[in-house]
Order: sequence, then C-alpha cells, then structure tokens
Amino acid sequence: MLDIAFAAAAAVVAFAFCLCTWERWLARHRPHDLAWTVALALFTVAAFALAWGAGVGWDEPTYKVFYFFGAIANVPILALGTIYLLCSRRTADLAAVAVGLIVAFAGGVMLMTPLTGAIPRDRLVAGSEVLGLLPRIFAGGFSGLASLVVVGGALWSAWRIRRGRLVVANALIATGTLVTGASGLLNSVFDEMLGFSITLLAGISVIFCGFLVATSGRFRPGGGGAFP
Repeated sequence: MLDIAFAAAAAVVAFAFCLCTWERWLARHRPHDLAWTVALALFTVAAFALAWGAGVGWDEPTYKVFYFFGAIANVPILALGTIYLLCSRRTADLAAVAVGLIVAFAGGVMLMTPLTGAIPRDRLVAGSEVLGLLPRIFAGGFSGLASLVVVGGALWSAWRIRRGRLVVANALIATGTLVTGASGLLNSVFDEMLGFSITLLAGISVIFCGFLVATSGRFRPGGGGAFP
C-alpha cells in the first residue's frame, strides 16, 4: 500500500507543479514555461502509471507507459526548458526540433518493440529484464544527458546569480533532479515499486520547492517575470 500512496502523491505534486507552470505560460507565453509544463504532464502520467501498476497489477501497456513517459521522454523535455532559459532562441529552437524528433522516434520504438520477457503483475521489473537494447539506450543515454543539462543549468545559474533565495532555489532544483534519478540506490534497500515511488515523490517535491522559492512573491499573472 505504501508504494501506491507514494506514487499517487508524486502524481498529485507533479500535477500541481504542472498547473503552476501552465499558468505562467498563459500569462507570458515564454517557451521554457511551456516545455516545463509538458515535462511535468509527462511526469504526472508516469507517476499515475506507477500507482496503477502497484495497485491493480502490471501489464505490458502500463509498463510501457511508465517507462516511456518516466524514463525516456520526461527529463529531455525538462532539459529543453533549461536550454530555452539559458541559451539563445535559435539554439533552443534547434534543440527543440532534435528533442522532438528523438522523443517521437523513441515513442515509436516503445510502441512497436516486443517485450523480451514476461512482466510479473506484482512487481516493477528493471528494463533490462523485459526490454531490448534500444529503449534502454534512450532511457540511460538520452535521459542521462538531459539530467546533466538540468543539473548543470541549475548550478550554473546559482553561481552566476549568487543571490540568497535564487541560489537556494537552483540548488533545490539540482538536488531534486539528482534524487529523481537515484531510484537504483533505493531499489537496493526497498522493493522496486516502493523505491521508485519514494524517489519520484521526493525528487518532484524538492524541485517544486525550488520553483516556489524562486517565484515566491515575484510572479503575478500578466505581470513581471521570475526566475527560473
């Protein structure tokens, strides 16, 4: 039951976060807010898939939804928001095309690739147990590089700005991203579903706290912008 509760809580936090960035995009139409909104929507879907698998039982569609939205597509689009925030618009637009094409191709691969093994209904299996090499390359390589972009962008922003609240905010964003990617460590202590649920909730909560610290008292719909 704990794994269901943690996964559902992660989905709720991610959805609330998604609504905040969506409100910012509606007010200012800045591309990094839209990218973060899409990434958080994907995170919400992955967390709900995890809760569904933990509560109802795993099957191929549920597992593929969880793996694609959570392990492959989510972080690269989150990183795209960082690129839009820190780089030139031309560079960011080129990155958006590249990310979009890779994510679309990865989605096709996940949809068409047959599983290499049976999925137990009562536990979350590792990708290496049921997926071929290409989906795992997308999850490990593509998302791993994107995580470095998010963490590096947050740390670079903290160093560049060097003002109290914004330093804390960027440090929280970097920490939350690292926590979200630390599922393997928790999996060695807890069972798979509980480990993933804990890291999803902890990571997205810390990132959301960083966002709230950065924007607290500074953002007004239709008014001035805020970092990030």
